[in-house]
Amino acid sequence: MMLSLADSQITERTSMPVQKRVIVVGAGIIGASIAWHLARQGAAVTVVAENNAGIATPASFAWINASWGNPEFYFRFRRYAMEGWKRLADELPGLGVDWCGAICWDMPREELEAYADQHNRWGYGIKRINRDGVAAREPHLARPPEFALHVIEEGAVEPVAAAQRMLAGAQSRGASLLYGAHATRLIADNGRITGIATSFGEMKADHVVLAAGAGTVALAATADISLPVETPPGLIVHSKPTEKRLNGIVLAPDLHMRQTREGRIIAGGDFGGSDPGADQQATADALFARAKALLTGVDDLELDFFTVGYRPTPKDGFPVIGQPDGHDGLYIAVMHSGVTLAPAVGLLAAKEILSGKPDDKLAPFRLARFG
Repeated sequence: MMLSLADSQITERTSMPVQKRVIVVGAGIIGASIAWHLARQGAAVTVVAENNAGIATPASFAWINASWGNPEFYFRFRRYAMEGWKRLADELPGLGVDWCGAICWDMPREELEAYADQHNRWGYGIKRINRDGVAAREPHLARPPEFALHVIEEGAVEPVAAAQRMLAGAQSRGASLLYGAHATRLIADNGRITGIATSFGEMKADHVVLAAGAGTVALAATADISLPVETPPGLIVHSKPTEKRLNGIVLAPDLHMRQTREGRIIAGGDFGGSDPGADQQATADALFARAKALLTGVDDLELDFFTVGYRPTPKDGFPVIGQPDGHDGLYIAVMHSGVTLAPAVGLLAAKEILSGKPDDKLAPFRLARFG
């Protein structure tokens, strides 16, 4: 039987893939990356968030690394994510990644030596440097240590600007950005998640992605999903902009700091921030005084503001990424180290959502590991 032109056109239209509608809850660095990668692959994306760039992202130290303390499988995943930042910078010009390297002496020497040996075996570029080497890298340090490690390939990004650039990229591919909307619960139909209820009303989609940082826990609970996630606070101080004083990331004992593109010195008791204590202003003042004492030529440096971020940290320290068992239509992405991991999580999550096929790279990070 021969088909008419009209019949062939109908057949062609009906055989075309249907564009998937995806709601991404959260506009921080993880939500922004997922939204960008989904939109780039042709999904109809709506980002629902209370704030542009999220809540935790503006309070991030924004260090891109695969640093010490992790088992090899997680180190490899973080290295993969670091390479993803280079890909993202090509996709989104002006993203603003700075591969500035890090100087590290925040552990006893024997631990630094063991860290360098292990990570050099894994292919991570680390050099041992003496006091002169530290001073050459960071000439404005007041008291350079006798021994430190130069971690060559690490970097930083301005997290709010990067998230906004990804969201703008998603919007240029047709995504809708709905800010000021408070997501209150997940909507289910016959065991499948079909949308969310928000302060603006109900919204339906083929998939819902929860990437709302600390807020992900309460939203997941509306579908009887328990996320073993803690949210420890971390205080980071931000100076007023000043002339160049730091070339890279500085990891000193009990004080991690870097200088932003805007010229601000930012510092925390570690990269996750300090415990803010009962008197947050007093904690910030003391931390800022320690940062100033570590530098020369900063007598007139002033504290501008401090942030307290609540880091969404699964109890075993590793991300939770993927569709929870028994909850079709739902995808969860919650983690600390969101800045480092964002490019990898965005790319792989988008592939899983749109293809319906799991990716082996994400196998260690499923919620089911908690039982």
